[in-house]
Amino acid sequence: MSPRIASLFLALTLASGAAFAAGGDMLAKDAPRALPVFGPVSVAWSDPAKFSDLTSSGNRNAAARGDWLVQLATYLRKRADQRIAPGNRLELTILDIQRAGRYEPWRGLSSQDTRVIRSNYAPFMVVKFRELDASGSVVAEGERRITDPAFLVGSGTLNNGDPLRYEKRMIDSWLRREFPETVAAR
Repeated sequence: MSPRIASLFLALTLASGAAFAAGGDMLAKDAPRALPVFGPVSVAWSDPAKFSDLTSSGNRNAAARGDWLVQLATYLRKRADQRIAPGNRLELTILDIQRAGRYEPWRGLSSQDTRVIRSNYAPFMVVKFRELDASGSVVAEGERRITDPAFLVGSGTLNNGDPLRYEKRMIDSWLRREFPETVAAR
């Protein structure tokens, strides 16, 4: 993908998340439920209100804030695009997400909006996928629950300021396993 197209794609993706990135509520009626159509990989998601990250995080309101869902969907599309064969299409649907860490409201009002990272708060994601070849025939499909129970042990986690670093590494690991052949840069 050329740098100019990549920049345009990023602008469109960020604009699609503006409905809840600025206001901070992915549960809003006008919040997107998919990334804008672009390229061979499409990413949609089911109702975030039912995601484990919101239902069992310890602070539903804090978990619903921000554009982390759009960021993860964008990352998933970008990385998956590098793994599928030229001419193929990949349809991804995120069915559930639990980000690394939890809110621990029992710590008191001063810490209720702080996500605590512990080894027993591992991230996971449930993804449904369908890969189609150039003729539209299904090459692969399925539903996977991906996780990284050793997310604190892996390399590249120290001194990294990306709040989604554990989830992104989990996505990379799954894509390498599910789609083992890397496609040359387009």
